[in-house]
Amino acid sequence: MIAALIAIFVVGYLFIAGEHILSVNKASIAIIMCGLLWAVYAVCGDDPLISTEMVEALGDTCEIVVFLIGAMTIVELIDRYGGFRFIVDNIKASNKRMLMWMLAFISFFLSAILDNMTTTIIMVMMLRKLLSEQKERWIFASVIVLSANAGGAWSPIGDITTIMLWMKNYVTSVNLIINLLLPSVVSVIVPLIIASTMIKPEPIVAVVDPGYRTGYDLYVNNRKLSLIILVCGVLGLLFVPVFKALTHLAPYIGILLSLGVLWVITEIIVKKNKLDGKMDGRISGIIHHIDMDTIIFFLGILMAVAALGQAGILNSLAMWLNETFHNAYMINGIIGILSSIVDNVPLVAACMDMYPVVDQTVVEASLDPVYTSYFLQDGLFWHLLTFCAGVGGSMLIIGSAAGVVAMGIEKIPFGWYMKRISLMALSGYLAGMAFIWLETFFLEI
Repeated sequence: MIAALIAIFVVGYLFIAGEHILSVNKASIAIIMCGLLWAVYAVCGDDPLISTEMVEALGDTCEIVVFLIGAMTIVELIDRYGGFRFIVDNIKASNKRMLMWMLAFISFFLSAILDNMTTTIIMVMMLRKLLSEQKERWIFASVIVLSANAGGAWSPIGDITTIMLWMKNYVTSVNLIINLLLPSVVSVIVPLIIASTMIKPEPIVAVVDPGYRTGYDLYVNNRKLSLIILVCGVLGLLFVPVFKALTHLAPYIGILLSLGVLWVITEIIVKKNKLDGKMDGRISGIIHHIDMDTIIFFLGILMAVAALGQAGILNSLAMWLNETFHNAYMINGIIGILSSIVDNVPLVAACMDMYPVVDQTVVEASLDPVYTSYFLQDGLFWHLLTFCAGVGGSMLIIGSAAGVVAMGIEKIPFGWYMKRISLMALSGYLAGMAFIWLETFFLEI
């Protein structure tokens, strides 16, 4: 049975990693893999509690899925009302090299509030208004991918992997930010210095671009409403970690509360400004445009990983890694490299199942209390995992949702990215890990 489960998972992963080559949606593969894994485990295993375990796994997974639906709807709402255009229209730079640094840090901090995929879409689409030469845009788009992935690593709502760890109390908001903000900045600055040598400090020539919107554009006709929705949407997203800290309730309750308030606000705006017939400005219409493929993919892949956990495979893998390396930096370094080949969501989900959070009693009873302490809430292992899984995905263009999006929009070749960008991304990745080691070293002495 174990061999069959591993074979199904590996084959499914190969199909998911080769989505862009095979033209088969990875969401379909994820749910097929999920169904097959649970079916094989049910037929071949000897577990009388399988129904209860499936319900528990589905409950844990759905908490994340509901959160994503709420967050993606709010982001789509801001975009529909033209809120992000304020950011685009207020970017000023004297030359291309300065523009690169500016776009990198806008992407870095924007990704911490939204997510790396949405940030990349916004910033790469904006490039078409700023740069006309395609290969220059490839370099800029690659830097945006690196920055967006790094920006999502230090924020509890910046990336699906950080959301997963934060929602399950492996990490807390404040400690995550304190411990990973500077390493994430380092992981961006190092590649930026290298990328700057690839771009001449030439003046920026405006590109004539009619934009990607047609028909009634609220940003053009009523900028005040666009700004209101931008502010309300961002505040709604920032409210979630505050709500969790105050109530200790799951974050999906906070995001649903924010979504409900925005729903009421937009209903009033649509009615008062007579927007019906001009634009689809109601949440009930906007929710149809969120990326449901991504939602279904997460549902399938997280449930698939849960099946491996129930079969005991992940525990066995954790024991092997501990016995072979017994080093938090080595284990997470490998996970980060793997995340550039396959999706980081199942890797993090697998680690969460392989390495449970321990308490102080377990640490004191351990034969190696220093190593075991890394698995406390907000321990070194979890912060390293968050950083490595997020930043490591930048090493290949297919290693993150941000990379795949940029690849699709700008038609960036896989080989070009590997030749020009992969070593830059690796340098930032290693520099960030080194910074975390130095932080830990000086705190311990």
